[in-house]
Amino acid sequence: MRECEAQSVVDLLRHVARTEILSRFKKLAPGDVRTKAGPLDPVTVADEAAEAALMAGLHRLFPGDDVIGEEAVASGAARIERLAEPGRVWILDPIDGTANFASELPLFGVMASLVQEDEILAGFIYDPFGDDCAVALKGQGAWLVAADGTRRRMRVAPPVPVNEMVGSMSWRFMQEPLRTHVLHRLNKLAAVTDYRCAAHQYRMLASGHCHVQMFRKLLPWDHAAGVLLHREAGGYARHFDGTEYLPSETDGGLLLAPDEASWNALADTLLR
Repeated sequence: MRECEAQSVVDLLRHVARTEILSRFKKLAPGDVRTKAGPLDPVTVADEAAEAALMAGLHRLFPGDDVIGEEAVASGAARIERLAEPGRVWILDPIDGTANFASELPLFGVMASLVQEDEILAGFIYDPFGDDCAVALKGQGAWLVAADGTRRRMRVAPPVPVNEMVGSMSWRFMQEPLRTHVLHRLNKLAAVTDYRCAAHQYRMLASGHCHVQMFRKLLPWDHAAGVLLHREAGGYARHFDGTEYLPSETDGGLLLAPDEASWNALADTLLR
Protein backbone atom coordinates (compact mmCIF):
# COMPACT_ATOMS: atom_id res chain seq x y z
CA MET A 1 0.00 0.00 0.00
CA ARG A 2 1.28 3.46 -0.91
CA GLU A 3 1.47 6.17 1.73
CA CYS A 4 -1.03 8.33 -0.16
CA GLU A 5 -3.53 5.46 0.02
CA ALA A 6 -2.83 5.06 3.72
CA GLN A 7 -3.56 8.75 4.25
CA SER A 8 -6.89 8.38 2.48
CA VAL A 9 -7.82 5.66 4.99
CA VAL A 10 -6.81 7.90 7.89
CA ASP A 11 -8.99 10.69 6.47
CA LEU A 12 -11.93 8.30 6.18
CA LEU A 13 -11.55 7.09 9.78
CA ARG A 14 -11.43 10.70 11.00
CA HIS A 15 -14.52 11.71 9.01
CA VAL A 16 -16.60 8.74 10.16
CA ALA A 17 -15.50 9.18 13.78
CA ARG A 18 -16.68 12.78 13.74
CA THR A 19 -19.96 12.25 11.91
CA GLU A 20 -21.16 8.88 13.23
CA ILE A 21 -19.39 8.29 16.56
CA LEU A 22 -18.56 11.53 18.36
CA SER A 23 -21.90 12.99 17.31
CA ARG A 24 -23.57 10.26 19.39
CA PHE A 25 -21.16 10.21 22.34
CA LYS A 26 -23.00 10.85 25.65
CA LYS A 27 -26.25 11.10 23.68
CA LEU A 28 -27.35 7.45 23.58
CA ALA A 29 -30.91 6.64 24.55
CA PRO A 30 -31.62 3.42 26.50
CA GLY A 31 -32.76 1.68 23.32
CA ASP A 32 -29.53 2.63 21.51
CA VAL A 33 -27.50 0.00 23.41
CA ARG A 34 -28.01 -3.75 23.40
CA THR A 35 -25.91 -6.88 23.94
CA LYS A 36 -24.93 -9.54 21.41
CA ALA A 37 -23.19 -12.68 22.71
CA GLY A 38 -23.60 -11.70 26.37
CA PRO A 39 -23.39 -8.87 28.92
CA LEU A 40 -19.72 -8.26 28.13
CA ASP A 41 -20.45 -7.80 24.41
CA PRO A 42 -22.43 -4.55 23.87
CA VAL A 43 -23.27 -2.85 20.58
CA THR A 44 -24.72 0.60 19.97
CA VAL A 45 -26.38 2.44 17.11
CA ALA A 46 -23.09 4.30 16.69
CA ASP A 47 -21.21 1.02 16.04
CA GLU A 48 -23.67 0.09 13.32
CA ALA A 49 -23.79 3.52 11.67
CA ALA A 50 -20.01 3.88 11.73
CA GLU A 51 -19.44 0.42 10.26
CA ALA A 52 -21.86 1.13 7.40
CA ALA A 53 -20.14 4.44 6.64
CA LEU A 54 -16.66 2.90 6.80
CA MET A 55 -17.67 0.02 4.53
CA ALA A 56 -19.10 2.43 1.96
CA GLY A 57 -16.00 4.60 2.13
CA LEU A 58 -13.56 1.73 1.69
CA HIS A 59 -15.55 0.39 -1.26
CA ARG A 60 -15.21 3.81 -2.88
CA LEU A 61 -11.47 4.00 -2.19
CA PHE A 62 -10.66 0.38 -3.07
CA PRO A 63 -13.48 -0.95 -5.29
CA GLY A 64 -11.77 -4.31 -5.87
CA ASP A 65 -11.44 -5.16 -2.17
CA ASP A 66 -13.89 -6.94 0.11
CA VAL A 67 -14.81 -5.44 3.49
CA ILE A 68 -16.00 -7.24 6.60
CA GLY A 69 -16.89 -5.67 9.92
CA GLU A 70 -17.56 -6.81 13.45
CA GLU A 71 -21.28 -6.09 13.21
CA ALA A 72 -21.61 -7.69 9.77
CA VAL A 73 -20.10 -10.92 11.10
CA ALA A 74 -22.31 -10.78 14.20
CA SER A 75 -25.41 -10.49 11.99
CA GLY A 76 -24.31 -13.32 9.70
CA ALA A 77 -23.75 -11.04 6.71
CA ALA A 78 -19.99 -11.83 6.61
CA ARG A 79 -17.71 -14.62 7.79
CA ILE A 80 -14.24 -14.64 9.31
CA GLU A 81 -13.09 -17.55 7.10
CA ARG A 82 -13.01 -15.09 4.18
CA LEU A 83 -9.71 -13.75 5.53
CA ALA A 84 -7.83 -16.93 4.59
CA GLU A 85 -9.20 -17.00 1.04
CA PRO A 86 -7.73 -15.28 -2.06
CA GLY A 87 -8.18 -11.54 -2.45
CA ARG A 88 -7.74 -8.45 -0.32
CA VAL A 89 -10.11 -7.96 2.61
CA TRP A 90 -10.55 -4.98 4.92
CA ILE A 91 -11.45 -5.71 8.55
CA LEU A 92 -13.34 -3.09 10.56
CA ASP A 93 -13.94 -2.45 14.23
CA PRO A 94 -16.04 0.73 14.09
CA ILE A 95 -15.80 1.35 17.84
CA ASP A 96 -13.25 -0.66 19.75
CA GLY A 97 -14.09 -0.13 23.39
CA THR A 98 -17.87 -0.06 22.96
CA ALA A 99 -18.38 -0.68 26.69
CA ASN A 100 -16.41 2.49 27.41
CA PHE A 101 -18.30 4.42 24.73
CA ALA A 102 -21.66 3.32 26.12
CA SER A 103 -20.47 4.20 29.65
CA GLU A 104 -19.60 7.74 28.48
CA LEU A 105 -15.90 7.09 29.07
CA PRO A 106 -13.72 8.79 26.40
CA LEU A 107 -11.47 5.78 25.81
CA PHE A 108 -12.24 4.05 22.52
CA GLY A 109 -10.85 3.87 19.02
CA VAL A 110 -11.61 3.07 15.40
CA MET A 111 -9.67 0.16 13.90
CA ALA A 112 -9.15 -1.00 10.33
CA SER A 113 -6.75 -3.48 8.76
CA LEU A 114 -6.05 -4.89 5.31
CA VAL A 115 -5.47 -8.62 4.95
CA GLN A 116 -4.67 -10.83 1.98
CA GLU A 117 -4.83 -14.60 2.48
CA ASP A 118 -4.30 -14.22 6.25
CA GLU A 119 -1.33 -11.88 5.80
CA ILE A 120 -1.75 -8.45 7.39
CA LEU A 121 -0.71 -5.73 4.94
CA ALA A 122 -1.82 -2.58 6.77
CA GLY A 123 -3.24 -1.54 10.12
CA PHE A 124 -4.86 1.68 11.37
CA ILE A 125 -5.93 2.66 14.91
CA TYR A 126 -7.55 6.10 15.12
CA ASP A 127 -8.10 7.98 18.40
CA PRO A 128 -11.13 10.28 18.01
CA PHE A 129 -10.17 12.47 20.98
CA GLY A 130 -6.46 12.81 20.25
CA ASP A 131 -7.32 13.14 16.54
CA ASP A 132 -4.31 11.07 15.53
CA CYS A 133 -3.90 7.68 13.91
CA ALA A 134 -1.38 4.90 14.49
CA VAL A 135 -0.49 3.43 11.09
CA ALA A 136 1.49 0.32 10.16
CA LEU A 137 2.34 -0.88 6.66
CA LYS A 138 3.96 -4.27 6.25
CA GLY A 139 7.71 -3.89 5.88
CA GLN A 140 7.53 -0.09 6.13
CA GLY A 141 7.33 0.48 9.87
CA ALA A 142 4.80 2.02 12.21
CA TRP A 143 4.16 5.68 12.93
CA LEU A 144 1.72 8.05 14.57
CA VAL A 145 0.07 10.54 12.20
CA ALA A 146 -1.06 13.77 13.86
CA ALA A 147 -4.01 15.87 12.67
CA ASP A 148 -1.64 18.26 10.87
CA GLY A 149 0.01 15.38 9.00
CA THR A 150 3.24 15.26 10.98
CA ARG A 151 4.52 11.77 11.70
CA ARG A 152 6.42 10.14 14.55
CA ARG A 153 7.94 6.67 14.40
CA MET A 154 6.64 4.14 16.91
CA ARG A 155 8.96 1.75 18.73
CA VAL A 156 8.27 -0.82 21.43
CA ALA A 157 9.82 -0.44 24.89
CA PRO A 158 13.32 -1.82 25.49
CA PRO A 159 13.37 -5.28 27.11
CA VAL A 160 13.40 -5.44 30.92
CA PRO A 161 13.15 -8.33 33.41
CA VAL A 162 9.66 -9.72 33.96
CA ASN A 163 9.41 -8.20 37.44
CA GLU A 164 9.88 -4.73 35.89
CA MET A 165 7.31 -5.19 33.11
CA VAL A 166 4.01 -3.32 33.03
CA GLY A 167 1.14 -3.99 30.67
CA SER A 168 -2.47 -4.99 30.18
CA MET A 169 -3.94 -8.43 30.77
CA SER A 170 -7.42 -9.24 29.50
CA TRP A 171 -8.23 -12.32 31.56
CA ARG A 172 -12.03 -12.06 31.79
CA PHE A 173 -12.61 -14.40 28.83
CA MET A 174 -10.17 -17.05 30.01
CA GLN A 175 -11.56 -20.44 30.92
CA GLU A 176 -10.44 -22.63 33.80
CA PRO A 177 -7.90 -23.85 34.65
CA LEU A 178 -5.97 -21.22 32.61
CA ARG A 179 -7.81 -18.33 34.28
CA THR A 180 -6.74 -19.24 37.81
CA HIS A 181 -3.27 -20.27 36.63
CA VAL A 182 -2.61 -16.82 35.10
CA LEU A 183 -4.28 -14.80 37.87
CA HIS A 184 -2.09 -16.44 40.50
CA ARG A 185 1.01 -15.26 38.61
CA LEU A 186 0.17 -11.66 37.72
CA ASN A 187 1.98 -10.48 40.85
CA LYS A 188 5.23 -11.48 39.14
CA LEU A 189 4.91 -8.35 36.96
CA ALA A 190 5.44 -4.78 38.13
CA ALA A 191 1.91 -3.60 37.24
CA VAL A 192 -1.13 -4.89 35.35
CA THR A 193 -4.10 -2.98 33.90
CA ASP A 194 -7.02 -3.52 31.52
CA TYR A 195 -8.64 -0.59 29.72
CA ARG A 196 -11.43 -2.56 28.01
CA CYS A 197 -10.05 -1.16 24.75
CA ALA A 198 -7.58 -3.09 22.60
CA ALA A 199 -7.16 -0.04 20.35
CA HIS A 200 -5.50 2.06 23.04
CA GLN A 201 -3.70 -0.89 24.58
CA TYR A 202 -2.04 -1.65 21.24
CA ARG A 203 -1.15 2.01 20.75
CA MET A 204 0.47 2.11 24.20
CA LEU A 205 2.38 -1.08 23.50
CA ALA A 206 3.68 -0.02 20.08
CA SER A 207 4.62 3.43 21.44
CA GLY A 208 6.82 1.93 24.14
CA HIS A 209 4.63 3.01 27.07
CA CYS A 210 4.25 -0.57 28.34
CA HIS A 211 5.93 -3.92 27.75
CA VAL A 212 3.34 -6.67 27.58
CA GLN A 213 -0.22 -7.53 26.63
CA MET A 214 -2.17 -10.75 26.95
CA PHE A 215 -5.52 -11.58 25.35
CA ARG A 216 -7.63 -14.73 25.43
CA LYS A 217 -10.47 -13.71 23.12
CA LEU A 218 -9.22 -13.35 19.54
CA LEU A 219 -11.39 -11.75 16.89
CA PRO A 220 -9.69 -10.22 13.85
CA TRP A 221 -11.21 -6.74 14.18
CA ASP A 222 -9.75 -6.49 17.68
CA HIS A 223 -6.23 -7.66 16.85
CA ALA A 224 -5.14 -7.65 13.20
CA ALA A 225 -4.32 -3.92 13.08
CA GLY A 226 -2.66 -3.96 16.50
CA VAL A 227 -0.54 -7.03 15.85
CA LEU A 228 0.92 -5.46 12.70
CA LEU A 229 1.44 -2.15 14.51
CA HIS A 230 3.31 -3.94 17.29
CA ARG A 231 5.34 -6.05 14.84
CA GLU A 232 6.36 -3.06 12.71
CA ALA A 233 7.33 -1.21 15.89
CA GLY A 234 9.77 -4.03 16.67
CA GLY A 235 7.66 -6.28 18.92
CA TYR A 236 7.16 -10.04 19.09
CA ALA A 237 3.74 -11.75 19.38
CA ARG A 238 2.65 -15.38 19.42
CA HIS A 239 -0.25 -17.58 20.46
CA PHE A 240 0.09 -19.12 23.92
CA ASP A 241 1.58 -22.27 22.35
CA GLY A 242 4.23 -20.26 20.48
CA THR A 243 2.65 -20.39 17.02
CA GLU A 244 2.30 -17.30 14.87
CA TYR A 245 -0.88 -15.22 14.92
CA LEU A 246 -3.19 -15.38 11.89
CA PRO A 247 -6.26 -13.12 11.58
CA SER A 248 -8.64 -15.96 10.67
CA GLU A 249 -7.75 -17.92 13.83
CA THR A 250 -9.98 -17.03 16.77
CA ASP A 251 -8.55 -19.37 19.40
CA GLY A 252 -5.21 -19.89 21.10
CA GLY A 253 -4.78 -16.64 23.03
CA LEU A 254 -2.17 -14.00 22.29
CA LEU A 255 0.87 -12.82 24.23
CA LEU A 256 2.85 -9.77 23.08
CA ALA A 257 6.29 -8.65 24.28
CA PRO A 258 9.20 -6.41 23.22
CA ASP A 259 11.22 -9.29 21.75
CA GLU A 260 11.42 -13.08 21.57
CA ALA A 261 13.48 -13.47 24.73
CA SER A 262 10.99 -11.35 26.67
CA TRP A 263 8.12 -13.41 25.25
CA ASN A 264 9.70 -16.65 26.43
CA ALA A 265 10.35 -15.20 29.89
CA LEU A 266 6.70 -14.09 30.12
CA ALA A 267 5.42 -17.44 28.87
CA ASP A 268 7.55 -19.22 31.51
CA THR A 269 6.16 -16.92 34.21
CA LEU A 270 2.47 -16.78 33.24
CA LEU A 271 1.63 -19.83 31.16
CA ARG A 272 3.96 -22.73 31.83
